[in-house]
Amino acid sequence: MTTARPTTRSKALAAAATTLVGALLITSCSTASSGASDASASDGKTNLTVSLFGTFGYEEAGLFDEYEKQNPDVTIQYESTQGENNYWPALQTKLASGNGAADVQGIEVGRIADVVANQGDKWTDLKGTPAGDQVANYPEWKSAAATTEDGKVLALGTDIGPMGLCYRSDLLGQAGLPTDPAQLAARLGSWDDYLALGREFKAKAPAGTAWMDSAGGFYNAIVSTEEEIYYDSSGELVWDSNPAVKKAFDTAATAAAENLTAKLEQFEDPAWDKGFGGGAFATIACPAWMVGYIKGKAGDAGAGKWNLTSLPGGAGGNWGGSYLGIPKSSKNTEEAAKLVKWLTDPEQQAKVFGVGGNFPSNTGAFDLVSGATDEYFQGAPIGKVFSAAAEAAPTQILGEEDAVVKSSLVQSLLSVETNGVSPADAWQAASKDLANQIG
Repeated sequence: MTTARPTTRSKALAAAATTLVGALLITSCSTASSGASDASASDGKTNLTVSLFGTFGYEEAGLFDEYEKQNPDVTIQYESTQGENNYWPALQTKLASGNGAADVQGIEVGRIADVVANQGDKWTDLKGTPAGDQVANYPEWKSAAATTEDGKVLALGTDIGPMGLCYRSDLLGQAGLPTDPAQLAARLGSWDDYLALGREFKAKAPAGTAWMDSAGGFYNAIVSTEEEIYYDSSGELVWDSNPAVKKAFDTAATAAAENLTAKLEQFEDPAWDKGFGGGAFATIACPAWMVGYIKGKAGDAGAGKWNLTSLPGGAGGNWGGSYLGIPKSSKNTEEAAKLVKWLTDPEQQAKVFGVGGNFPSNTGAFDLVSGATDEYFQGAPIGKVFSAAAEAAPTQILGEEDAVVKSSLVQSLLSVETNGVSPADAWQAASKDLANQIG
């Protein structure tokens, strides 16, 4: 699960554990330019602009077209930015100027604490809109994370990110390792077991194939199973004193130093995208939303090669899970809120899961997806795997600088992979960088 960091300004964001919980997300093709729209298009229709990052799954599931058919007086212009690290700074510029933001904007879970603490004057309070009724349909922690201390709800959740392990069964088979999900899980009682199996794989791996994609992704998978990561429950920044962070960093650095990774930067390196179909790596820790990403990048040629099992030890983790908000600069607040409400209804969230794997955050959709399977992943019971991961996930504490800390540590791990920097020096480099950025 995820909860917002309980800052002195926003103690109300601390969330309780729930029984079912769960990017920087992925890529999608742009279909329109972003920017706040006029109240109506030239033909008299309301023109809604939607600007997101990565693959939220709405276009892929045909939801924008479906909404336009149900609402003939509305047209939707949509775009998605390749990486959230590019998307967010550009959105901040638009919000600061009060011009250029879309009617509906995506907010990554790592940004929501900052939005709630510092941007309450730039986002619409959804409680007073048609979207307000949706708030009660979320796990308490999910809605609380987007709620200010004075009760404003600045965004609605799109998904949560329960995690599993995606793997190329053909590559594991060529290396003489188990390919059946249950048999593979039996060999993976811990992250250390995962590294040990990676060493076995390396000894017999097909040419040009690494055990995992990246040290940064591996690190993020490990810390995503923790409750306390970069901040503690009092709101103090503790990344450098939290033993769980250091252990995760060292474990990932070991994988890098032993050449168990393909040395690829997730979401930024084009070779990473190609690696899903080209056999550059055999395994990747994958939140539910990455199922759709793998399909898109591996394409038809990857069908029947990928499979899914649980994380080592059956651990529960949450990586990602985003929100939809309406900037105050929107001239179409009412219609935008209707769209946000509809997109986050159980039926629509279930459709998105069926297409891209984004696990619902609306509790009404949980039963709708629990029995889902995926033929692309050899009929894997994705609903069962991700539901179990969600149930096992801890309640996480989010902070305003989570994304900054994570990015710095991931970049330092990349230096171990690509430049041969020692793990100790990489940690020190991250410490110096973060001291300059956030103190």
